[in-house]
Amino acid sequence: MDIQLLLALVLGIAVIIVLVLRTRLDAFVALLIACLVTGVVSGQQLTGIVDSITTGFGNTLGSIGIVIGLGVAIGKILEVSGAADSLARAFLRAFGKGREEWAMGSVGSLVSIPVFCDSGYVIMNPLARSIARVKRGGYVALALALGCGMTLTHHLVPPTPGPLAATGILGADLGLVIVTGLVFTIILLPVVIAYARWVGPTLEDRVIPEVREAVYGTLATVGVGSTGGGSGSGGGGPTDAPASTDGDEMSDVATYNPSDYLGEPPAGQSHRHVGAFVGSLPLAIPLVLIVLNTVTAAIDRDQQGALSGDYDPSSWTVPFAFLGNPVVALVIGAILAVYVLLPRWTPRNKVQGWFADAAASAGLILLITGAGGAFGQVLRDSGVGDALAEAIAATALPVFLVPFAIATVVRIAQGSGTVAMITAASVTAPLVTNLGIDPVVAVLACTSGSMVFSYFNDSYFWVVTRFTGLEGTAALKGWSGITTAVWAGSIPLLFVLNLVMG
Repeated sequence: MDIQLLLALVLGIAVIIVLVLRTRLDAFVALLIACLVTGVVSGQQLTGIVDSITTGFGNTLGSIGIVIGLGVAIGKILEVSGAADSLARAFLRAFGKGREEWAMGSVGSLVSIPVFCDSGYVIMNPLARSIARVKRGGYVALALALGCGMTLTHHLVPPTPGPLAATGILGADLGLVIVTGLVFTIILLPVVIAYARWVGPTLEDRVIPEVREAVYGTLATVGVGSTGGGSGSGGGGPTDAPASTDGDEMSDVATYNPSDYLGEPPAGQSHRHVGAFVGSLPLAIPLVLIVLNTVTAAIDRDQQGALSGDYDPSSWTVPFAFLGNPVVALVIGAILAVYVLLPRWTPRNKVQGWFADAAASAGLILLITGAGGAFGQVLRDSGVGDALAEAIAATALPVFLVPFAIATVVRIAQGSGTVAMITAASVTAPLVTNLGIDPVVAVLACTSGSMVFSYFNDSYFWVVTRFTGLEGTAALKGWSGITTAVWAGSIPLLFVLNLVMG
């Protein structure tokens, strides 16, 4: 590989890492500066660098910007309407007594598809605390299972912004990425549960007193409940922990108060409870429409014998293609969220305020995503991507592991999984065509690599460990360990996926 182009690539990635870690600039500005540095060092014309940045930024947001905004808006309505809470309760009832970690991991996986990890964990953590209080132990295992369940879908399943951005940058089929990400999640969830059940009991006595008191209502030593054996330092549990008197584990669980979000209803009306089935519609229907679009297109391709290359859709697939377009599907989801989940008396200005809050939270993600697309365009136009492809083709390293390795390094260096997968996708984009990497495999490699070793430079690390009450080495053993376990578990899955998709 030409030393100048290699230097351009290395300096571009180094600029992102150093600026995010060592300066007050955020990832958006860091990515744009990296574009400039990469273009200049590679020898690209100065005016051409700016053209590449604007072209890449516009093309990327043109395809996925609307989808990100709509996905965040739906998540906000699920939060304020109580639908997320209802889904959590339904999962707990479905899994039953003794399988609480499975329930919490599954709840986390579901909720984190439309809701950001940080806010989703804050919403759902009281549920874990209430269950631990009823069980009289096992809080750490429940908290870790919840948090890492959220990590799985947050990293693997669109319309979460990170994998959605990687999908757009790499040009992968969104429906296939959703299906594959869900398969990865289902396979990796047992890893989450096994690690949480193994390490949780050993850390139960490391929970700081303030959190222990908030969870169990006392500073007395608490056992590990139904999580199995372990090193809980006491066996009897707190004397004032409430016990379930009617056999219903959910009797003491209360996580959502509609008045906190919706305000008090008008005279003569009352808050209505959003059931789990109804609450799932704004999320499930768009996902089903997107997947149906992928399935019908695949069937049509097979019937036409056009499994690769140009494809002219048949007339019968047009309705599926329209309704299954991510923009149309999520518009339907947003309408369902507002008119099915929220009570009729909810003021228009309040709903619009929630959408404004969602737009504000999505704004930086949109900018980072667009800047990631700009970085990828600069790599392509400067020739760095072609040179990197040629260099990798001459090595024995499986090419589909390149985005995995890049995402891993960037995640450890700067902490943000979203930035890591967008950076890896941007760097990898030129390789997808040149080296024949399947775009879906490349996306999953980027997203899987970005799950590694969440620690001090990751904001979600602090959310989980503070709510769980773990500090120092206990926090690293619990949270950093469980995220690294699912990262390692994804490696053999990538090999299998590459064999299937290759």
